Amino acid sequence: MNRTTRHALAALALLGAALLTPLPAAETDAAAEPATPAALRLTLPPTLYAVPGVEMNLYFANAVLAPATDELSFAVACEIGETDADRWKLNATAQQVGAYPLTLKVSDRSQQLLAQGTTQVRVVPAEAGRGREIRLLIVGDSLTHASHYPNEIARLLSLPGNPPWQMLGTHKPASAAANVAHEGYGGWTWRAFNARFNPNGPPQSTPPSSPFVFAVGDPPAPTLDVARYLAERCGGRTPDYVTFMLGINDCFGLKADDPVALDAGIAKVFQEADKLLAAFREAAPRAELGVCLTTPANIRDEAFVANYKTAYPRWNWRQVQHRLVERQLEHFGQREAENIFLVPTQLNLDIVGGYPDNNAVHPNVNGYRQVGASIYAWLKSRLAARDAQ
Repeated sequence: MNRTTRHALAALALLGAALLTPLPAAETDAAAEPATPAALRLTLPPTLYAVPGVEMNLYFANAVLAPATDELSFAVACEIGETDADRWKLNATAQQVGAYPLTLKVSDRSQQLLAQGTTQVRVVPAEAGRGREIRLLIVGDSLTHASHYPNEIARLLSLPGNPPWQMLGTHKPASAAANVAHEGYGGWTWRAFNARFNPNGPPQSTPPSSPFVFAVGDPPAPTLDVARYLAERCGGRTPDYVTFMLGINDCFGLKADDPVALDAGIAKVFQEADKLLAAFREAAPRAELGVCLTTPANIRDEAFVANYKTAYPRWNWRQVQHRLVERQLEHFGQREAENIFLVPTQLNLDIVGGYPDNNAVHPNVNGYRQVGASIYAWLKSRLAARDAQ
């Protein structure tokens, strides 16, 4: 382990001999470093999804807003899973299918409780959706363009017991596995998918126009038209599920030291998000739309320096990303009646081992696989819900 990684781990956990072996999950502690109690802002989604045979994690550092200090401890209470130094992890079995409350407590080293939150762990059958046929459309930015997490979703969907599947989309980069397609483009935002239109732009890896935008009227004007996209660019096929992994480029330039401006900036992003979601709801009213919670970045300051020099400090983005997740939970939560769902992608990502040393926001293959596993588990939960109807 190099010095940087060791320092990062130390910032999250005091690695003692007692933590070298996983502890039972009923009520377990993993020591970690301190933060100002008022700034912790413990944030959990309402549900974590899991599937037998696919590891799922709750990384503690991703759930709280805390600089690297040395006075925090974490305690997990859940009937299933086990706790390591920096996470709660679950390798569910078929016998554990069901719903389980999970409580996470954060204390200082004197065991004074600083924060407490509860979520539900929902383990769904590995064979959920068997006998159905599903179509999936994945929309996103450079994390999607890289194709590693769509590849992992495809791999998991190809395991025995899953329904036949098809990915819709016009983008098939060289890194995409067989039968993997999506609409993922580096640097793109919710607004770019709603409005970008330049049909005479030069050929390039990122298309000059949104796949969802067409020239309509006389004189022609750029118009968001998801129904036409499905008819002309997807062969008339309608998705059963659409996932959206956007938000990093939308918010990366916002400043955490101005909370009013930060919230105003996020509100503008959500206006664009609602516009695209509404277009999909109109064009594919039976499709279930999954909004992925924005993933946390690399824990290494050096990665941000390597990518951005001093223009975008890591701690500023960490605060912005945490606030963005809080707002996503508020804005997109409890909208299942509209077929809009939260996909908890932000907790199951190792911000040390899931990132290379020199990239701030793009995981390594292992990190992308964790993102893919989170989306897959959400998909299986939706299939299980349909099976129960």
